[in-house]
Amino acid sequence: MLLLLKLLRDLFASSPPLLSSEEPPQENGVIQTTQDQHSSISPPSSTVSRAPDDEPFSTYFEEKVPIPEDVTQMFSFRKLWAFTGPGFLMSIAYLDPGNIESDLQSGAKAGFKLLWVLLGATIIGLLLQRLAARLGVVTGMHLAEVCNRQYPTVPRIILWLMVELAIIGSDMQEVIGCAIAFNLLSVGRIPLWGGVLITIIDTFVFLFLDKYGLRKLEAFFGFLITIMAVSFGYEYVMVRPDQGELLKGMFLPYCEGCGPAQMEQAVGIVGAVIMPHNIYLHSALVKSRSIDRGNKKEVKEANKYYFIESTIALFISFLINVFVVAVFAEAFYEKTNIEVVDSPHTDLFPLDNSRLQVDIYKGGVVLGCFFGPVALYIWAIGILAAGQSSTMTGTYSGQFVMEGFLNLRWSRFARVLLTRSIAIFPTLLVAIFQDVQHLTGMNDFLNVLQSMQLPFALIPILTFTSLTSIMNDFANGLVWKIGGGVVILVVCAINMHFVVVYVTSLRSVALYVLAGFLCIAYLCFVGYLVSYYSSHYNTMDRNEEQPEYDT
Repeated sequence: MLLLLKLLRDLFASSPPLLSSEEPPQENGVIQTTQDQHSSISPPSSTVSRAPDDEPFSTYFEEKVPIPEDVTQMFSFRKLWAFTGPGFLMSIAYLDPGNIESDLQSGAKAGFKLLWVLLGATIIGLLLQRLAARLGVVTGMHLAEVCNRQYPTVPRIILWLMVELAIIGSDMQEVIGCAIAFNLLSVGRIPLWGGVLITIIDTFVFLFLDKYGLRKLEAFFGFLITIMAVSFGYEYVMVRPDQGELLKGMFLPYCEGCGPAQMEQAVGIVGAVIMPHNIYLHSALVKSRSIDRGNKKEVKEANKYYFIESTIALFISFLINVFVVAVFAEAFYEKTNIEVVDSPHTDLFPLDNSRLQVDIYKGGVVLGCFFGPVALYIWAIGILAAGQSSTMTGTYSGQFVMEGFLNLRWSRFARVLLTRSIAIFPTLLVAIFQDVQHLTGMNDFLNVLQSMQLPFALIPILTFTSLTSIMNDFANGLVWKIGGGVVILVVCAINMHFVVVYVTSLRSVALYVLAGFLCIAYLCFVGYLVSYYSSHYNTMDRNEEQPEYDT
């Protein structure tokens, strides 16, 4: 309660920080920073500066990784290695338990037929992540900080609340995944609420690993990704999917014999892959490298290496997702409940010939039924790695968003505690008073919640990266502006369809009316984001200085 009161106080007392032109001190080749450095191509600062006696704070950026000099080389693996890290942390959002559940349901409901949708969504995600990385590299500010400087107070607060909802929804899915993994690994001895509590503790422990060095923290995330690749790769090798059908489903956009259930699953894939808070996260993570933003060549080089690193990271995450889809497509597509034999969880599967319905929990159970206990435990280990890594990056997202939008000057512990508590407490209540069926059933609602927040990340990132007043020579060209606008329109339309399908399935007139009012308010705010920059675009691009707003 004290944290919430403090948040409300700081919310209305905060203001954008004054940009500093001083060079940070260096120690042992690593730049030590207490305040992010911005180059001349950044938007101008507010007239309000921070108090000189304010304690410096940081998240993830207590040190900056130096970039080696290779002047004569067009491409350097040493430089690529120095830039490697942020893209892999970003890619974890493509491997969270919500994505894993979407993958397994895609395989179980449609076989290999929707792999091309997964491929297309991953490519679209890569293009959007490119915009996020460019914004952070060129301006030295992440998306939340830019929004703080560009939007008036009320829209900025609304935008912050919408992004926080997306983070909460994603974080709840990740905590649910960890709790289910602990339950499976302990053969039910650890209850779901116990798994939630364990996740609270170990997340706090792991988040403070960056005290031992930024590269060690990134290596730990790389280790978790390796666990996922080995775990789900083992399931893939054991099941031995039909490679011809897999390639056909991946590169031929077709869905022969698909009905409404398969179409809804296709929409769900897009909603699960492209997450709004990940745009904010990636734009912040790229600030962890030492780049002279006054040097156009260095900025251009950083954009190149970050794009290469993001491509590699998302390619690996795509392969892991394919492993999951292929396992359930080969082993459980068109299977019935009656075929699940010798299971200690027969209460989960009615003894009839209806289509087998799976989720993260049931998926582990049926793997154990068909392929032995080892398959179940390895599946649970993979889910635990996915949940643990994504809940840690989700906490980072929450901290970046709160710091950027609200300019909070809180201690690290207070910020982590608040962002953890917002997601943990509702999940803990559900875990205590409901069973695993209700817990996993929350994923559909949480996917809808995140889908609705997409415009609040995609519209700002495309707009800001298209303004020469912010990006200078690195602003989006005409092709990127038009192409990005079309992609965002398609993604938002797909996800709005997902929302409509979910609401109509609730079959409640009262909920229809409530959803109608919320949709009107929602569309009005989305329209504001579009119209605001449409009306100010030419003015802002003609002037080097941006209009300043009261905070």
